[in-house]
Amino acid sequence: MTDHVESGAVLGQGALGRATQLVRGGLTRSPFAETSETLYLNSGFVFGSAVEAEAAFKGESDRYIYSRYGNPTVGMFEERLALLEGAEACRATATGMAAVFSALACQLQAGDRLVASRELFGSCLHIVTKILPAWGVETVLVPGADPEAWADALSQPAQAVFLESPSNPMLEVVDIAAVADLAHRAGARVVVDNVFATPLYQNPLALGADIVTYSATKHIDGQGRCLGGAVLASAAFMHDRFIPFYRHTGPSLSPFNAWVMVKALETLELRVERQAETAARLADWLALQPQVRQVRYPGRADHPQQDLAKRQMKGFGSLVSFEVEGGKEAAFSLLDALQVIDISNNLGDSKSLACHPATTTHSKLTPGERADAGIGDGVVRLSVGLERPEDLIADLERASMSLPRPMEPPRRAAGA
Repeated sequence: MTDHVESGAVLGQGALGRATQLVRGGLTRSPFAETSETLYLNSGFVFGSAVEAEAAFKGESDRYIYSRYGNPTVGMFEERLALLEGAEACRATATGMAAVFSALACQLQAGDRLVASRELFGSCLHIVTKILPAWGVETVLVPGADPEAWADALSQPAQAVFLESPSNPMLEVVDIAAVADLAHRAGARVVVDNVFATPLYQNPLALGADIVTYSATKHIDGQGRCLGGAVLASAAFMHDRFIPFYRHTGPSLSPFNAWVMVKALETLELRVERQAETAARLADWLALQPQVRQVRYPGRADHPQQDLAKRQMKGFGSLVSFEVEGGKEAAFSLLDALQVIDISNNLGDSKSLACHPATTTHSKLTPGERADAGIGDGVVRLSVGLERPEDLIADLERASMSLPRPMEPPRRAAGA
């Protein structure tokens, strides 16, 4: 859009470093030359003449028409995120689920075939297994970490592939490049939900994916203030598929939320790097606790796909999942005993948050579906925030005292 005076365009945004793009990418200023990004709360825009309005609706002029289609504040957020992701185009949505649903719904119709990883967030799984099949879309679920399962499912034509990597909540890592190669041979576009990795630590488009989705509510805002989402892809996909769906169904982001997000991007790198550093430390501490059966963190050597994670990720994120002995009762006891870490289904926040996926984020799955995804009754998902690491360890240590100590094996008598 050209309604505003571009700021810093002479520098060439592509030549700027990531930290600079997070502060100045997409920045536009009104004739008042304000320092901070401007918040345009208006819903509509006026035209100088009927001819000008006609040209705008025909697409013959590049200007804002209506904030459901586009807005200057929303546009700044979209451009800044596109620069960070290395995408040709970005459209912001009201929520992360609106991003996921729109990215799939805009390209699928009755008779099409979708292949998706089995390890998905509960609402994503609902879209894939309930809503889209009701429209006549065939859905095939595969274990995300199993390359042979992907190869088998994509040995016949498909229109779309959807996956999370790392997955929610067990942090399974999918080989995006290998899946993208198989998908493209089958005629499918690949949609990757990149929320857990963030655009800082994984770039699915560079690995061969076609579309990336985010819940901007998570790390991008990262401070528990508002909802938002984003879809990033090629300019051609946006023009031909996504924007017609987006304009007519209205999952657009509000200007106020976009303003919060664009300001939050300024500190994204600082926040996520600190969170990931602490998460790695907490994962190592948890792995030493006798009441903890297993720890999942992609940066640990005992993660099932650690070699893959090291190849396709630049960092390992702020999420840790662990399973305590004693199932649901023990997990609840641990959560209830926490004093610093809050119980919440949100993640990516500056405050550390923990939840019991089996009874919250994935509670609508059947016991069999949860078992297939590795979500045991003792699993706790921990989203690591910005608190002092020692305080978080002390909180977990104090809470773990509420758990029963596992019985030690009987000692053999000397000489036996």
